[in-house]
Amino acid sequence: MISSWFHLNPRSGVPLYLQLKEQVKTAVAGGVLKPGDRLLPVREMADNLSVNPNTVARAYSELEREGLLSSEQGRGTFIRAAEPLLGEEERKIQVQGLMDKVLVEAFNLRLTPEELQLLWKQRLQAWETRLRGAKRGGW
Repeated sequence: MISSWFHLNPRSGVPLYLQLKEQVKTAVAGGVLKPGDRLLPVREMADNLSVNPNTVARAYSELEREGLLSSEQGRGTFIRAAEPLLGEEERKIQVQGLMDKVLVEAFNLRLTPEELQLLWKQRLQAWETRLRGAKRGGW
């Protein structure tokens, strides 16, 4: 299920609709979501993410205005982008930047490398379990 790929963090300080919007963009950029893929209806996505439907509606609306999504009355909301926006190298660079941010935060919070490795392993296992449940067969 596509909603299983999204995770919203209400404590991040970033509005939930922006988190969803950026995660959809990243999934399209990386090729996880492809042209023609149907997103869940607003209410169903909201239920799955435990957020207000207005949050999802706002994210979808802004993505539609930006040309990434198209809504068809009675059919649903679909990915409109023509192809993945980032190549393999660009995706790796983007993830490295995110990892660097995590490392800075971990250092500032005085986590040891061992504690960070354990946390990473636990989060990766949880994510793999979540994805297996969503699409059976791993990444």
